[in-house]
Parts: sequence; structure tokens; C-alpha cells
Amino acid sequence: MPRLAEHFDVLNVDLPGHGSSPKHSGRPTIGALTDTLEADLDAHGLDRVHVLGNSLGGRLAIELAVRDRALSVVALSPSGLGLPPERAYQGALMTTARLLNKARRPLIEPMSRNVLGRTALTTGLRAKPWKTTRAEALAVKGGFADSAGFWSMLWDAILTDVPTGLDRIDSPVTLAQGVLDTVASAQTVRYVPLIPGTRFVPLPWAGHAPQSDCPEAIVDLVRRTAARATVYCR
Repeated sequence: MPRLAEHFDVLNVDLPGHGSSPKHSGRPTIGALTDTLEADLDAHGLDRVHVLGNSLGGRLAIELAVRDRALSVVALSPSGLGLPPERAYQGALMTTARLLNKARRPLIEPMSRNVLGRTALTTGLRAKPWKTTRAEALAVKGGFADSAGFWSMLWDAILTDVPTGLDRIDSPVTLAQGVLDTVASAQTVRYVPLIPGTRFVPLPWAGHAPQSDCPEAIVDLVRRTAARATVYCR
């Protein structure tokens, strides 16, 4: 966030049912979640914006581009194109993370105070979990342990989602994935032939949350992709 804010005005969003946002009143499908994001953009008087998203956030960033609300997109390990066995595997991982962090919820705060605890909290998300900051470790509480919309979002927005309309995207898109990502498997690169002019960047020594493992590289991707937006302007 601080690095991005050096170059952009940054609007950071908690998805419904996560962080400080209330749970979605209906089914939290990709369409419904994107409706919520569009309403937030409208409330801020914004039309098209540069979008950065990770995992489900990356999938929503792509959907904003489908709806012509994105000037440019950097999608990190976006969901949406997993094969059935991969979806089952991802669902099992997410379910385990939810149940584990729900059970150890009272311990998350004390665990965040030391390297061993922070490593335990973020193993599987980061390639180098021992470098996790306390703030990142505490985010596990809002993302898994306390998330009111976890189960419905896992089913409706991840496990049963099938992207459509990708050929309509006319803004620059950069797809990136950590080489050590054990969550999203091969989903990211499958978007390349489906989105016109998209670029794929593998990220060495990064996991499923590469913005934590290599923040400078992510900021550079955002800046370079945003610079390409002028070519796509109508």
C-alpha cells in the first residue's frame, strides 16, 4: 500500500463479509461482487480505474475489465479457470485454512508477535512466511477466522465460477503468478489465450500472495501495465 500510494491514489477494498465490510445480502457470485465494486466506484465518482487484485481479487479485477471499468489490470493468481480436480483441491485447502484458523483464533494475536507464530500463520500463502509482518499475520483473522461470508463466497465465487466475455476486454492486462504458488496451480496462464493482448509474468520466489513476497515487483508491474493503458484509450 505505501509503495503504491507513492504513484497512485489507492482505494483499498474489503470484500463483503471480510474485514470491516458486512456480509453480502444475497449469493456472493462473481457478478454480484462485481456489482458491489462498481457501486463503490460510482459512490467515489470513478469510472475506469487501474485495478490490482490477488486470487479472488484478481478474478474480480478481470471481471471489472469485462465490464469496461478497468483502465488496466494486474491480476495475481486469479481464480476462475481451475479444472474440477484443481477446484476440489483448492476447496480442500481453503476449508482446512478456515477450520484451522477458526480453532486457533484466540492464539492468532499472540502468534503474530514472534517469527515462529507468523510463519505458522502464513505458510501456504507466502513463499517466505518467516518474513511475514505482524500486520500480515493478523490479517489471517479477518480473512479466515472471522470472515462472515467465507463459505458462501468459497462456493459461489470460487468453486462454481466460470468466466465469460473475456474476449471483450480491451484494456491492458498483466497476469502474474508466484512460481511457488501451491494454491492456484495452472489457472493463471490459462487466461492468456482468452484475453486479447494479455501478458503473463512468472514471479520467482513468490507464493500465492506475491504482493507480500515481492512487493517492489508488483508495484513495477502495476506501473508498467498502467503505462500501457494510453495505447488502449478510445
